[in-house]
Parts: sequence; structure tokens; C-alpha cells
Amino acid sequence: MKKILFPFIALAFIACNDSKENQETAEKDMALTYPETKKVDTVNTYFGTEVKDPYRWLEDDRSEETEAWVKAENEVTFDYLSKIPYRDTLKNRLSALWNYEKVGAPYKEGDYTYFSKNDGLQNQYVIYRYKTGEDPATASVFLDPNQFSEDGTTSLGGMSFSEDGKTMAYSISEGGSDWRKVMVMNVETKEIVEDTLVDVKFSGMSWKGNEGFYYSSYDKPKGSELSAKTDQHKLFYHKLGTPQKEDHLIYGGTPKEKHRYVGGSVTEDNRYLIIRASTSTSGNKLFLKDLSQPNSELVTIIGNTDTDTYVIENKGSKLFIVTNKNAPNKKIVSVDASQPQPENWVDFIPETEHVLSPSTGGGYFFTEYMEDAVSAVKQYDYEGNLVREVQLPGLGSIGGFGTKKEEKELYFSFTNYVTPGSIYKYDIEAGTSELFRQPQIDFNSADYESKQVFYTSKDGTQVPMMITYKKGVELNGKNPTILYAYGGFNISLTPSFSITNAVWMEQGGIYAVANLRGGGEYGKEWHDGGIKTKKQNVFDDFIAAAEYLIDKKYTSSDYLAIRGGSNGGLLVGATMVQRPELMKVALPAVGVLDMLRYHTFTSGAGWAYDYGTAEDSKEMFEYLYKYSPVHNVKAGIEYPATLVTTGDHDDRVVPAHSFKFAAELQAKQAGSNPVLIRVETNAGHGAGTPVSKTIDQYADIYGFTLWNMGYNELP
Repeated sequence: MKKILFPFIALAFIACNDSKENQETAEKDMALTYPETKKVDTVNTYFGTEVKDPYRWLEDDRSEETEAWVKAENEVTFDYLSKIPYRDTLKNRLSALWNYEKVGAPYKEGDYTYFSKNDGLQNQYVIYRYKTGEDPATASVFLDPNQFSEDGTTSLGGMSFSEDGKTMAYSISEGGSDWRKVMVMNVETKEIVEDTLVDVKFSGMSWKGNEGFYYSSYDKPKGSELSAKTDQHKLFYHKLGTPQKEDHLIYGGTPKEKHRYVGGSVTEDNRYLIIRASTSTSGNKLFLKDLSQPNSELVTIIGNTDTDTYVIENKGSKLFIVTNKNAPNKKIVSVDASQPQPENWVDFIPETEHVLSPSTGGGYFFTEYMEDAVSAVKQYDYEGNLVREVQLPGLGSIGGFGTKKEEKELYFSFTNYVTPGSIYKYDIEAGTSELFRQPQIDFNSADYESKQVFYTSKDGTQVPMMITYKKGVELNGKNPTILYAYGGFNISLTPSFSITNAVWMEQGGIYAVANLRGGGEYGKEWHDGGIKTKKQNVFDDFIAAAEYLIDKKYTSSDYLAIRGGSNGGLLVGATMVQRPELMKVALPAVGVLDMLRYHTFTSGAGWAYDYGTAEDSKEMFEYLYKYSPVHNVKAGIEYPATLVTTGDHDDRVVPAHSFKFAAELQAKQAGSNPVLIRVETNAGHGAGTPVSKTIDQYADIYGFTLWNMGYNELP
């Protein structure tokens, strides 16, 4: 049995003694006993090197033994968390702040205008609608995902309407799984008109007129559908009125050439089917099929995966294509569909020094640029002429800047770290915006400030970071601080408001977000600067961010927590084993933590562009082995107080990563810092998690963080 001192607190103690010294005394009053985690003699050999894997048995998510281990770990974790005196206070504040009406932007389909709304604490957003042209106050419930399951763990995955808007396909996720079911509904009667499509994963639904729709999935895996490998994605066409077993295979399924991600979309005029096929999360092939010609052949636009390229729009046979081919920050080119290959491309909107993310609507292109992770938007006509620079409400992030060609107005959202998301209506011809909906939330943005700084990483690279906190905070090195980052897969972290972050800052906490290499903030070169054998750059960037915060007296190692999820969970895991003295608390969420085996689960092999695999080469194996969090926990080291979080239905980053990491830490931890794992039941990688579960989780995370920073009461 592995024991660690547990900080036991009695109510009388809280009332009379709130000093850090008394807390340390209380920690000696009760020992925390971790569950027994057996070890097995499992060994893998990589290029002549034997690697022990003593907790391999925890990879079997269907075994009673694993289930019993999870139950035992959760009992220890929740017993510990229940003794944190202000856990309920945090939960109540999170609930109170969350309890405001949230409404999404409206959009038109057929005869109706639709929007999503959450009254406050509903587990899932509800879809409303009203007849277009009528008073929006007449809106009524169209689809309520809160009725899908009693506990709110079945969520709405996506919705797609037929051309006439009379039929809708929508997907649902059960227990947070990436596997989906698809229903087809008559929007007038709200009746389900077909048998449910099953075993759909990583898929959109794109209609061909009113006849049917395209969707993607994998063959049902043998073994556990939550962890078994899925690496052969396929595109299907479902014709209304026919059973799923008769769905036509459009692309994929060739044994010699595996595509882990395949997607198909139909152009707005229903003329072309566009297919993207990828072997990894970066780079794709691109194909075109003319739907106006019966039995037309599939035309190859790009036959390799060296670039990220997609068709954004067409005007008749003229295609508009977004690409990073010879343009790391992306550009838009035009070409005729009869000869769509790159040698015929003509620059339409050239590359700039900023990363491009375009959209279309109302007969125009809208080009969003990231300027040091902050949004800027320009409007172009179909001849490539600049119409105007769009005036935005402030410095922050925008979303939803697009609509159908015939619309005269569009809606976009605006947010930053201190501004709750608001919706604006934009007149496309006039170029004017007006506030459409602003949330009524018990949070005064004027009391907080958010600023961007640039710090120097280990190799001299300048890295941006946003730091947000309550005005008047004294920079004395004693502020509880959460440093968050991601650093991978070309994902950009742009400013956005979060209720959970707001509650953290209300307690006097500082929230810092670093835009590390591996992300997409500065285009492909920034992304590629943090992949494979350059992955250490990402960890170095994160470490340098922590050192900056400490050096500038925002915080100190005794008051610093590092947090990240998924690839960010890897970031936290790698950083805490490399520099355990740098932070007081580590919060790895749904992390990729076993870098030698990640690619053997679900769709993990598709992440090889960023990570490489242990089978690639001796050099790649040795590089992964050197930083893999599971393999670099060492006995006798005092690691920070650690709360590992995951979900038992996470079939993207399987929970075995977190199980094995927690087991290694518990077995080898020196000193008194606790190592706990919190396994959410009926939850997946994060999407669709019920509000109630999210509130509980953050009350636990913040309580654990502050308690281990020495706070007997909230700051």
C-alpha cells in the first residue's frame, strides 16, 4: 500500500485556526491510502531496448478488474475532495454565475428561423424555432436534447437540413462517446421518418438536395468500441427511404491505402461533391465529383497529403480553394472545375503575414486573420476586390462570420477573456454592425483586465501570452495562478470568456494562456516548430511561460498550477516530470500520456504527424521515450499535487493513458503532495458534457488547487 499524508480539516479547526502553519499540522493528522495497483510483467522491445509496461492491464476497459480499480480510486479521490471546506462554496458560485440565459445566433432553414438557447443550468442547449418573418417571441421548442436521457449525458452532436428545409438529420452522442447515432426527422411533424443510422464517427452530414446525405464512419471495431483501433474511415451516401445496409460507399475502404479521416461536403448550389481524405490530422488529398452529371468520375485536385487544402466556394464551374500550398499562412486561389489541379490555380486572395481563416456569405468572402491571436476581418467581393475592413467591437475573437449566398445579413459572435460572448448583426452590403444580443450575467468585465505579453523561450523564440486578472491585484508573487496551454495540432488559442475562469479570477486568481509552438497562431511554420523531434520546443515554451510569471511576480512556484487537456494533458504531464519543482499543482485532463502506445488505440494513429510513432525509427522511439510522461516518472521525486481527470467513455484519448500515469505517480511519489485521479462516469473527451457534471468537476479542480496552495479558506 502506498500512503501519503492527507490534509484532514474539522469545522472547528476552520473556525479558529486559518494559518498555513496550522494547515500543515492538520495534514499530519490523517494518512491517505491509495488503492493497491498490481504490476504485471509486460515488456515491449523497441529497436533492442526493453520497455516495461507494468500497468498494461489497465488498458482493458471492459475488465471487471479495471472497473474495480477505477471505483477504488474514485472513492479515495472523492473522499479527499469532500473534506475541502470551500468545495460547496465554489460549486454554489459556479452554479450561480452559470445561471443566466445563453442564446445562439439565429439561422434560416426552409420556412423557419432556428436558434439554440439554454435557460441557465440546463444540461444541454435546446433548439427553438419560429416562422421566418414572424415575431421571434413566438419561438417554440423544436428539439430538446435534455429529453434524450434522464441524466443529461446524451447530447446533440450536429444538425443538417435538406435543401428545402423540410427534413433534418441530426446526430446524438451517448455518454460522451465519439460514436454517434443519426436520426432523420420531418421538421413539420417532428416525427422520425427512418430507422436510426448507427456506428457513425467523426462525421458531418451533407445533403444532396432533398434526396439524401453524405456521412463518414469506420467499420465497427472488434473488441472494445471505446479503445479498439479505428483507422479506415469511409464516406457513404444515404438515400432517404433506404436501409443503412444499402448505403453507397463513395470513398475509402481500400486496404492498400488507409485514410483515417474522410469527409464529404456538397456545394451550396448542389453541383459538386467535395471529398477530403487524410492519413493524419494535418495534410489532405482533395477530390471533386460533378453531381450534375450522372455517373461522373471522381476528379483528383490534389493527390497527396502534403498540404491542407479545401474548396470553400464555387460560382458555376469556378472553384475557390483555400490552401497552404506554398503559403504557410494560407491563401485563396481560383480555378475552373474542368482542370482543377494546382498548375492551373490563380491567386485570388494572396497570403499575408497573418494566418487566414475565411468564410462566405451574402455573395462575399470574409477573411478572418489572426494578428497575435486576435481577430481581424476583411470583406472581399467575388472578383477578389477588397470591399472594406470590418469594424469589430474590440480586441478578441469572432465566430460564425458566414451565411448563405442569398442572405442580406449575418450574425457573428465576439468575446475575449473578460467579455462574455455577445452576438452582433452585420448588414452585408452596408458593412455596419449592431448589437443583437448581450448576455445578462453577474460578472462585471470592468473590474478585470487582460493584457498580452511576449516572453523569450529557451531557444530565443518570442512567444505570446495573455494574462487576465482582477484589477488591483498586487504582483507580490503570492497570487494563485493557473497557466493553461495546448501547443499542438495547428490549434490556436484565441481569447474567449469562460464562466469557470471568471469564478477563478473572482477568487483573486490569475489566468494565463500561452500560445506555444505546435499551435496554429502563426501558421504552418509555427505548427511544425513543435512536432515530432521538435516537440520539446513546446514544453520549453510552457516552462518559459511559467518562469516569466514567476520572474515578473505574478506568482511563484508555491502558487502556480499548470493545466491542459488532451494534447494539453500531454503538455502538463511532460512538464511536471521534467520540472516538478516549478509548480505547486498539476492538472492534466484527458491527456495523451503514453507516447509509445498512443497510436494503438481508436484513431490515435492519425496523430502521427504531430508526434511520430515508436515504430517509425530508432531515433523517433528514443525521442518519444525520453519525454513520454508515463515512462519518465521517477521514484524518490517530489512531484506537485496532481489531480488527473478523465472520462470512462473517452474514446478519443482512452482513459488508460490517465490510469497508467496516475498509477506510476502514486507508486513513486515522494513527499506529501497528493496524487489523485478523478474518473467521470458516462463522460467522454469533453464535448456534450452536461452542465451539472462540468460544475462539479470545476468545483473539485479549483478546490484541489487552492487547498494544495495552502488556502484554508477562499482567498
